[in-house]
Amino acid sequence: MVPPGQKVSLAKDYKTDLKLPIEKAELQERLAEGVLQLASEQDRLYADNKQSLLVILQAMDAAGKDSTVKHVMSGLNPQSVIVRSFKVPSAEELDHDYMWRYSRALPERGCIGIFNRSYYEEVLVIRVHPDLLECQQLPDHLKDKKIWHRRFEEINNYEQYLSNNGTTVLKFFLYLSKEEQKKRFLGRIDNKDKHWKFSADDARDRRLWKDYIAAYEDCFAHTSTKCAPWYVIPADQKPLTRLCVAHIIQKTMKGLGASYPKLNKSQHLELQEARKILEAEK
Repeated sequence: MVPPGQKVSLAKDYKTDLKLPIEKAELQERLAEGVLQLASEQDRLYADNKQSLLVILQAMDAAGKDSTVKHVMSGLNPQSVIVRSFKVPSAEELDHDYMWRYSRALPERGCIGIFNRSYYEEVLVIRVHPDLLECQQLPDHLKDKKIWHRRFEEINNYEQYLSNNGTTVLKFFLYLSKEEQKKRFLGRIDNKDKHWKFSADDARDRRLWKDYIAAYEDCFAHTSTKCAPWYVIPADQKPLTRLCVAHIIQKTMKGLGASYPKLNKSQHLELQEARKILEAEK
């Protein structure tokens, strides 16, 4: 977890890979066990219908966001899991404030929402590619050097608001090495079934790697808070990545204290009456 209010250096403070004395098969076995526990917590959350969970996934391209969603959420009830991937904003979305499209996708009470990329793009990609800021139709006096710190403050206030209203926010950065990204990009090029996942722009963006890292580090320093912390997850080994994410989600959900609703006296009497009716049937 990124300590709230502290500057971080991804290169010095975190690793993209961890050497553990655990085989891939055991990691997958532990993930399967964890998903069962996660499903149990999800059932309580849904029945309780008082809280919700928002999981945010941010990463460099090819870090494994899609596969993490697929494997970690594979055993959950799809009725109460909502996954949203945010692409280039539409004309309608650009006619609103930058948080508008994300607010519309928030999970309902009792549900889990997954944001595959999120409003953090507004202080990451937009910051690295400042030309994109021009598309947001802001008044000129608001496009100054202080815009990023204003947005950090706005996001912190927004997440505190969500927390105050029963939505817990979990934020994951899947930390991939530049070398592993290159390997995965080449794998996509060599596999025709994965060509759709690759664009030449992805390769060109590698030239801005240091700029992205600097943007992430500044973002973490300003937006990892007590109510909505950032977690940096090693992403060079996908099985380990998935297990770490699943563990933190399950632990967080267990800490919410959601429980099955308890029936009052009249509701218990109604159950007994229903039993009599059913048992009296021929």
